[in-house]
This record gives sequence, C-alpha cells and structure tokens, in this order.
Amino acid sequence: MTAWRELGTDTPWTGTPWPGSWQPLGARFRTDPEGTSGTNFALWAPGAEAVDLCLFDEEGRESRHRLTEQDFQTWHGYLPGVLPGTLYGFRVHGRWDPWTGARWNPAKLLLDPYARAIDGQYTAHDATCAAVRGWPEREVADTVRDNRDSASYVPKAVVVHDDDDWYDDQRPKTPWAETVLYEVHVRGFTMRHPGVPPELRGTYAGLAHPAAVEHLTRLGVTAVELLPVHHHVSEDHLQARGLTNYWGYNTLGFFAPHAGYAAAGSRGQQVGEFKRMVRALHAAGIEVILDVVYNHTAESGVMGPSLSFRGVDNGGYYRLDRSRRGYADYTGCGNTLDTRQPHVIRLITDSLRYWVAEMGVDGFRFDLAAALARGSDGVEMHHPFLAAVSQDPLLSRVKLIAEPWDVGPGGYQVGGFPPLWAEWNDKYRDTVRDFWRGARPDVRELGYRLSGSSDLYQRGGRRPYASVNFVTAHDGFTLRDLVSYNRKHNEANGESNRDGTDDNRSWNCGAEGESDDPAVTGLRGRQLRNLMATLLLSTGVPMITAGDELGRTQGGNNNAYCQDAELSWLDWSLLEQPEWRSLCELTGRLVRLRREHPVLRQRAFFSGRTAGPGGPRDLGWFTPAGREMTEADWFAPTHALGMLLSGSAMSERDLRGREVFDDSFLLLLNAGHQPLAFTLPGEPWATGYRVLVDTALPDEPDGVHKALARVTLGARSLQLLRAVGP
Repeated sequence: MTAWRELGTDTPWTGTPWPGSWQPLGARFRTDPEGTSGTNFALWAPGAEAVDLCLFDEEGRESRHRLTEQDFQTWHGYLPGVLPGTLYGFRVHGRWDPWTGARWNPAKLLLDPYARAIDGQYTAHDATCAAVRGWPEREVADTVRDNRDSASYVPKAVVVHDDDDWYDDQRPKTPWAETVLYEVHVRGFTMRHPGVPPELRGTYAGLAHPAAVEHLTRLGVTAVELLPVHHHVSEDHLQARGLTNYWGYNTLGFFAPHAGYAAAGSRGQQVGEFKRMVRALHAAGIEVILDVVYNHTAESGVMGPSLSFRGVDNGGYYRLDRSRRGYADYTGCGNTLDTRQPHVIRLITDSLRYWVAEMGVDGFRFDLAAALARGSDGVEMHHPFLAAVSQDPLLSRVKLIAEPWDVGPGGYQVGGFPPLWAEWNDKYRDTVRDFWRGARPDVRELGYRLSGSSDLYQRGGRRPYASVNFVTAHDGFTLRDLVSYNRKHNEANGESNRDGTDDNRSWNCGAEGESDDPAVTGLRGRQLRNLMATLLLSTGVPMITAGDELGRTQGGNNNAYCQDAELSWLDWSLLEQPEWRSLCELTGRLVRLRREHPVLRQRAFFSGRTAGPGGPRDLGWFTPAGREMTEADWFAPTHALGMLLSGSAMSERDLRGREVFDDSFLLLLNAGHQPLAFTLPGEPWATGYRVLVDTALPDEPDGVHKALARVTLGARSLQLLRAVGP
C-alpha cells in the first residue's frame, strides 16, 4: 500500500492543496478535528516566485502541487491523505541571475531543509548542478542555467510521524567536571564487533546492543561524542574514485539521522532506531553528544550540486562574496552558511532544539565553530548566534563544545569562546605530544596544560572543564600510529599523499611502521601508556578516541575521512593480544581513579591556597631533586616534572556546602631517554607514597616509599603515587 491516500483511496491527492499553516516549517503529519489525516508542508523561500510540492509514489512517479499560500516569506499548504512514509521534495521558481546571487532553477528537485528523514542516495551527475558544468567557456559556466531534471539523482525527504514523549527516558545529566568523553563513529565502532549480530553491525541498533554498551561501561566513559549523524552525502570527487565520505562532515539534512546507519530502514524508521539507541545509552548512564556541522553544507561551491539550500534561497542561506556570484569560504568546503541572517540562526537553533527535545541528545560539538561566530568584521564572541544559544532555555542547559577555529583570517579562537562553552584544546594536544616525543626544552607550557589551562580559560568566569583535553581525535593519527610513524601514509585516499596535515608531532620510536624489534615495541608500549595516563590524569575534560585503548591502527593514514573499510573500523580481535588488553585495562583503571577522586577532576582552578597554617597548598610543582620549582626552573631545559595535587586543600564543596577532602596524588613524568632518580617530597606534603601507576611496567605496580626517598623512573615513563600522611 502506498504512503498516501486521497481520502480513502490509494491514489495520490490531485486537488489544490488546502491553505494549511506557515508554521512549523517542514512536513508535519496530523489529524484535524474532523478526523482527516494529512500533512502540512511549509517552506521558507522569501525570494521565490512560485513553489511546487513534489510527491513520489512507490514506483518513483512524481506529482506536483503548487503551493499558493504565502505568509511571512513562507510557502505552505496542507494535503489530506498524505501519510508518514511519503517521499517528497520541492521545486522552487524564481530569477536566474547569478551576478546578484539568484540561482533559482525549478529543474532541480530540492530537499526540504527541515526534513526529519531522508531516503535515497545522491549520485554525482552533472544534472544535479544548477549551472552547466560542461559549458565550453568555463569562466562563465556558473552563469548558464542547466535545465535537466535532477530528480533521478538526488535523495528525497520523508514524511515522519513523531509522537514520542520520552516518558521512559532518564538522562544521566553528568556534571561537566565528571565527564569523560569517548569520540566514536557509529558505523566503525561495531562493524567488526563479534558480539553484535551481523545484521546490526554499523548501525544505531548496533551501538545500542548490550555487547557494544558493555565495553563503554567497562571503560567507565560518561559520554559518547558521535561523529556526524546528520544525514550526509559523499562529494563528487570521492564518488569518482569509488570512495565515500566516511566521517560525515558533508551535511545535507540538519534534522535527519543519517539513513545509512539504520538497520530498520530509511522511510522514517531511522528516527525511531536513533531514539532507541539514545535510550539504551542513557540507561547505561552514558550521555550522547553529537558532532554537528552547521558551518557549511554538502552543496559545495557554485559548480556543486543544487540539492536544497542553494535552490531555495541562495543568498538567504549562504555568505556570498563581494561579487555576489561566488561564496565566502571560511570552511575550506566551498561555502559557508551565513549566521548573520536571522533565518539561518533559526534553522540551526531549531535543529539543535529538535535533537535535544525530540531525539534525546545531551549536547553538541560544533565543527569549525568560529565560522558560526563570524560577523561582518571577523569572528565576534558577541555574535547573534552565540547569544541565541546562551539565552535559549533548552540549549543553555546542554553540553556545548566548540572546535574553536575555522580556516579564515583570525579564525583561531582557542580560549576565546564565552561561558557555557567548552572547547577542543589543541594546545593541550600539541604540548603533550611534544613533551613525550622530547621536543620541548622546558616544561612551562606543560604545567598549564596538566593543571587545566588557566592561561586560556580562567578569565571570563570559565572553569577547568572548559578545556576538552585530547591527544588524538578522528582527524589525525590514532594513538598507536602516533608512536609508530614519523610521517603520514595516506596513499589509499587517492590524493598522492597530499591530503592530511604534515604537522603530526609524532615519533616512531626508531622504526617507521610496524616493527618486530623488542626495543622498539617496548618503547612504543611505554609511550602509549604515557600518553593515555597523562590525558586521564590532567585537569579538564578528557576525550578518548575510540579504539585508542585497543591499540587501533590506520597504518599511518592521518586523514581516513574517506575510508569506510577495515582501515577505519575498530578491530576487536586486538583484545585477544595481551599487550592491547593490558592497555585497555589501564585505561579503565585510570578512568575509575578519576571518577573516585575529585582531586583528579577539579571544578575550580588551582589558587595556591593551603588547608591551614603550615599546610600544603592545593598544587605543588617539584624538580627531580624533590624541591619546589622556582621561576628559573620553569625556564630551564628539562624533561622531567613532578606535580602534587593536595586533597586536603581543595576549593570544593558538596551539595550541602561542606568542604570536600580527598587523597593527595603525586604525578612524576620523565620524558628523557634514560632512567631518572626522583626525590619524593616530604612534609607538609606527605610522609610516604604508594605507587598506583608505573608506565614502565605493563601491569599494575605495587610499591610503598617513604617521603624523601629516591625512586627511579624508567626512561620515558611516568608514575602516579598516592600520598600517605601527614
């Protein structure tokens, strides 16, 4: 049976659409007071001269319905009998005048910008472009309209019925200071998981499967940060090489869960499957953070496909350049959404609210967030978009993470975002990588990064948890590759190894790639443990990249965005090997230590205060000689550092206002290539210490030392000790 009915028949509606309503935008199925079911369609298209709603039956036949009503720049109409599951799109009529930014072309079927579900593939074909790609005079090709129909090559929107009230969902609401992020790809996480049924691997249902959830809970992470799950498509150049945009940073639908990750189907079933995944993760105490890409769309530059926004209102959605013929590109992807426009802000905030209120998510990581805050004179932290989010009663209560840069002038804004926002801290990444590969002559920068990056985040009322600390992310080497390769190996991407960064700050420990040399593999094991332990013992919010705890490798590929293959998928068989199982167990043990000890996840910046006269300060820095560091020590060349966190001098109070006390911990780091003797601090800091972690050892250590004793740190290793007394 088809998804539409004309008041009791199985034929599509052929009459004039009823007036309907101009809001809400998109397609909304409903039943009116007289019992007639149908769907209201509303499209914001202020410069259009006419709008046709196009419905498609099961055989792909198209019927067009002119929307004759327009209110507040929105074209709208109600069609009785149009049921959930119906495929639809729009054809928008208007001027073709590229010199002024007008690129209306009714030959191109357009996706509803507010589509809740999307069905079908985008096929790279010249007919999808609003202009003639093969025009002999290439410099003016974008000004010649292509009149071929694109409907056969583009995905369609789906009418969705959503009546879920989330009555049985319990959001974890994990405080920022207690958060441990786990960046993960929905598909790649389970494609090779032996405990997930084959038919569910690579899907939302697969991530919700108990076997997948069990790994997350065993690690102890509190939130998954999902690589883009908004519906996305692959660029033409990737399709030409037989590849796909695996990471998903090429969004087409800001309201639609990506259909390719749904086991249940793509005619609206993806919506329910995504919600069930969120419920399963919430039931396990795990929040869901979405990596969202609102800075650009999948339509690329002026010779890219006309799939939605360009054909609805080119100048209303995109930042045009001074000529009005091209785009201002602050993203490196051919276009930039214009957040100076009220309707673009509305589109983004409507999307965000939808994912929170109706899809159940707990926060967002904003790709190239600086592009969203660009005004007419550069990046502005009082930008209307940031203001709209900060005052929104729903969005201001969820986790907001900025990737605080874009590719335009003045786009690097680490430390610059306002309160409520956390940020990916790439200064942390670079500093930790440099320290452990021996590239830093002193430890000044490292001190800031280990203690919460107060130099970046203390001003303006922000807290240490504004810093999302990471050593690796989806973009770049995996942790294992970081200690195995000096240079990138991206040949499989088909771009002659030109893609991906050359600034890896990596060290292969003496051999490029995989090695059987015990000296090399032993050193790499220590480096892996050093990097993971440093991440999880630093003040701020740690982010683990999925698979790093398993020793995942991409063979030196540092830009695997187009590799939907075993190269990118997690290899769960690594857990059968003792060295990688040990790394996974260490990761879980460090996360548990962090959860159990508030001194390891401070909510406030260190102040130098003491617990009382003659007592230890909240933070102490030590040289290998066991004495507190002076200003000269911070500037002197060294590869070693001691950091003591005092649990008796914390500026922390519980929910009833009582002071919080904890154990004290001493972190010793030696990035040198020789073992190092380190004298342990004495009173008032402690009278003794117990070793909890020693990265020179693959297994859990067991040792007790008196204060002022000299302990030996292995070459390129760290130790975490719990203080005893006074």
